[in-house]
Order: sequence, then structure tokens, then C-alpha cells
Amino acid sequence: MTRRELDAAGITDPALRAAYSRCRRLNARHGRTYFLATRLLPVERRCAVHALYGFARWADDIVDDLDRRLTTGARDRLLERLETELTQGLATGDSAEPVVRAVADTAARYAIDHTLFSDFMVSMRSDLSVTDYPAYADLLAYMHGSAAVIGLQMLPVLGTTAPREEAAPHAAALGVAFQLTNFLRDVGEDLDRGRVYLPADLLAAHGVDRALLEWSRSTGRQDRRIRGALVTAEALTRDVYREAEPGIAMLDPRVRPCIRTAFHLYGGILDVIAGQDYTVLHRRAVVSRRIRAMTAADGVLRTIGARCRSRVPGTAAEGPVRMATGARAEGTEQ
Repeated sequence: MTRRELDAAGITDPALRAAYSRCRRLNARHGRTYFLATRLLPVERRCAVHALYGFARWADDIVDDLDRRLTTGARDRLLERLETELTQGLATGDSAEPVVRAVADTAARYAIDHTLFSDFMVSMRSDLSVTDYPAYADLLAYMHGSAAVIGLQMLPVLGTTAPREEAAPHAAALGVAFQLTNFLRDVGEDLDRGRVYLPADLLAAHGVDRALLEWSRSTGRQDRRIRGALVTAEALTRDVYREAEPGIAMLDPRVRPCIRTAFHLYGGILDVIAGQDYTVLHRRAVVSRRIRAMTAADGVLRTIGARCRSRVPGTAAEGPVRMATGARAEGTEQ
């Protein structure tokens, strides 16, 4: 966390500053796309966003990316301990664990509903035992906790110009759209972990099952049935993006460039997948540096314009100021 961001957020306690800085490092290491977009946020709100995403990344690391020698039981115990620390941290606003301390402080500052964090932990725990999803409805239930709640946690931090209940469904949909994009991009890597996130009924409609996916992954050969299923999954994901997009206009104008940049960068992954003819079982789809730079540059220009307009009396959204004091008024964020 930069000193400027911490100072702007009013975070003065040295231990708390260190906790937020750790969250920022987690995001910088794991989430290149969204970390880039957060640079477009008003400086005083970046700490809170890093805390929310840093905690999510840490829990995800326990499930997937920590020492591969850990057993499922060991991972379950780590998640249980994390959940206990989180519950206590949210109750007290403090924790000895730095990442929990930062997220607990953010939750207290912005009056974030604690059930959003408990729902998230339920989905994290399910990843230890659930390896596939029979239907899209089953996957949606999982993504409520793993993705939709992230968008809902963000709302009080970002601020909106519309009542929270109007913006909330779009914020949740954006979290789901981002995760569906990740699922499509990471089909091969998830399969290596023993998981298939694409719904079984969607795959079966094209004559695809886990065995066919594993055959394609292991042999490097393509199959038209798999391609057909991936095309359908892409179309489904784009539908969710369309559901999410109207919510961007409900945000505080100063944060819209950040969220729109993330929207386009993640959507660009789908473009790359299609451009590579849906070979996600054999290669990772990555948005080029040139496109990332162009998208970020456009976001910078929009950010400058929004900040200039916000200096004109009567044009700035009041939501973030109200929410920072804990009031439940019109004005929240994504």
C-alpha cells in the first residue's frame, strides 16, 4: 500500500497500515487485471478494495495454490481457522492476523453486511469436496458465495448515485461474469485440480463429459463437441455481462472508469478465447499488453474527466461520504 493511499484513507495505526499493505501485495501478485483497474479508483478508496480482494485471494490460496502437499483435511482446518479469525475480527474490528485485520477494519468503516463474508467462506469450503456441478443453477448457488458477494461487498466502498437495492443485482452479476470468465479461461487448469466448473448439463447438451475433457487435456487434441460446449459457455457468460453493465451507470461517477476498465479487460479475455478458437484446454487466454495498455489509457482519460466534473458543485455523488460514516443512504458502490 502506498503511503499516499493510506494517508488519504485516514489509516494511521502502523500495524493497520502494514495489514493493508499486505493485502495490496496479494492483489498485485495474483490479480493483474483488477489490480490495474484499481489504480483508477479515487485514492482514498483503494485500501478498502485491496483489503476485500486480498482476503478473497488469501482464502483462495488455501484452497488451491498453497503447498500442493497439503491434504484436503489440512486445507479444511486452515479454512476453519481462518473463518474463526474472520468471525472474531468482524465482531471486534480487529485481529492478530494482518489480512483479517484489514478486512475487518474495512467492514467496520463501510458497514458491510457480515453475512457476505460468511457466504463467501461457505463456497470456499465447498471447493474442498465438490468437484462438479450438475446444472447451471447449482453453479449459481456456488457463485453467490464465491463471486456475487464480492460485488456486493464492494458497493458500500465505491458509492452509487442510485439506491443500493437497485445497484446490488448488477454488482452481483458483475462478480459472476468475472468468475464465469475465469472458469472458461481456466478449464484445463481446473481439470488438473480435479474440478469441472462448466455445468454438466451444458456439457452433455454437446455430448461432452469429464472423460472427454480429460482425454483432450492429456492428448492435446481438439474435439468439435468440446468446442461447441465452450461456445455455449461463452455466450452464457456474455449474457451475464449484459446483465451487469447497466449497474456501472449507477455508480459514483468517479469510480465508473475503474469498473468499466475491469469490465472491458475481463470481457477481452472472452475475445481472446474466441480468437484462439476455444483451445482453453491447451493454452491460457491472455489479453495482450497492447490492449491492456490501451484500455487502461482510456480509463485514465475517463478518470481525469470524472474527477474534473466532480469538482463542479452539485455533480459529485454523496454515497461514499454517507457510507463511510455508516449511514444507509442512497449511494453505494460496486
